[in-house]
Amino acid sequence: MKSGTDLVNEAKARIREVDAREALATHEKGGTTFLDVRDLQEVNLGKIPGAVHISRGNLESKVEAILPRETPLVVYCGGGSRSALAADTLRHLGYTNVSSLAGGFRGWAEAGGEIDG
Repeated sequence: MKSGTDLVNEAKARIREVDAREALATHEKGGTTFLDVRDLQEVNLGKIPGAVHISRGNLESKVEAILPRETPLVVYCGGGSRSALAADTLRHLGYTNVSSLAGGFRGWAEAGGEIDG
């Protein structure tokens, strides 16, 4: 039987992760959508400027209506686990330019990333 940690590690093996430094550069450059998969109460405390919010629990049912499959995406959560699972799900749904922010929103903030309150 697999644990939640096993599932996250398997997802991370199938996806691309970016660190906070690379995410900051990508955000500054523009042209990439940041997708916040945290729960609404987390998002209400702050988010990456311009990020689109779809909570992890609603991803499969809502993402196609909001984001075309060809959209370049950096997915993030609080620490990097939910975003890895979400990025893997998006890969299964046919999204081809998806990465997960290693360290999540915490890593972004610790690296000095701008935060919308």
